[in-house]
Order: sequence, then structure tokens, then C-alpha cells
Amino acid sequence: MQSGRFPERGNKMANTNIILVGVGGQGILLASEVMSEVFRRANFDVKKSEVHGMAQRGGVVSSHVRFGEKVYSPMIEEGDADIMLSFELMEALRWEHYLKPNAFLATSNVRMVPPICNSGKVVYPEDTAESLKKIRPEAHVLDIENALKEVGNSKVTNVIMLGVLSTILEIPEKNWLEVMKEAVPPKLVDVNIKAFAMGRKLMGN
Repeated sequence: MQSGRFPERGNKMANTNIILVGVGGQGILLASEVMSEVFRRANFDVKKSEVHGMAQRGGVVSSHVRFGEKVYSPMIEEGDADIMLSFELMEALRWEHYLKPNAFLATSNVRMVPPICNSGKVVYPEDTAESLKKIRPEAHVLDIENALKEVGNSKVTNVIMLGVLSTILEIPEKNWLEVMKEAVPPKLVDVNIKAFAMGRKLMGN
């Protein structure tokens, strides 16, 4: 993926619309806070909204982040998102209709099977990645499962995804790292730097 794909080149007025989706406990809200601050410091107008679906119980969590020269509403309509970062595989499939044609979609390959599937009444599809690729051939299904093992911390999916995002935006890497270091406890700075670098590595940077 070519760095600096967003905002759209030659169109200063264009807003960039980003959706983050996943389940409770994956750090989506922290990720949206970090990216929003990065955009503000880059002199963009920023609006964001969050939906907590029983986040503490593994319910769906989503965040809309919009940035540009002037943003009037935080909400992103279906079919109007430029970028989607999905922290869980099934959620990418459930939310892909929010994306524009040829939008950027990156999803974790991690499957977080909901408790209802344990009853046997609902089945988590085995072919979720294949189904997503049929609809969105350009989707990046990232091996976050192994990336987390390599980083050595199972709770940094959000920062890995920020690293992924940084490869397609025209904002210097150092800006992301500066905000991230301020957002996490000092004892976790090193592992988060490693996670951010892992996200960039997954995208070939």
C-alpha cells in the first residue's frame, strides 16, 4: 500500500472518514482517541463518535472518526467510509457495507467467538475471511494473532492497527509515536512502540 493515500491528493476540502470496529476490551476507544489527537496536531478539524455495545462483556464497539479542513458531523453514513480498521474478523464482514467502493479495509484475522456460539445454536462461520474477500477483494486480512505473539503482549491489537493506519496517511510516523507515548503508561511505552512498528511491518513498511 502506497503511503499517503489519504487525505485525497489535490482535494483539500475532502474529509477522510474512518471506522473502527471490534469487541469490548480490544482498545478501540483508545485507538480513536490517539488518532484524533494526531489529526488535531496536524491542524485538521476532527470529529468522532463512539458506540459501546456492552463493551465490558465482549459486545460490539465501534468508533467513527472524521478529519479534514472542516468537519460538521462525527457520523459516517453507510457507503461513505474511506477506511475501516476491524479488530475482529467477523466484524469486518458485518460492517463492510459502510465502505466506499475501493476503500481501504484492514482486519485482524483473530476470531473472538461470542458466548452464544457455545450453546451450539449459533455457529461462527469458518469461511469468514473467504466471504469477506469475495465482497472486498482488496481487503487486507492481517495475521494479528502471530503479530501479538511476536510483540509479546496480547493487548496491543489497537496499536498494531494504528501502525497499519499510519502507512496510508500523509502524517509523519514520529507524530503518531509522540501522541502514543503520551497516551499509555510509561511502563508500556516500549511494547507499544514495538506494536506500532509491527503494524507498519505488516503493511510492508
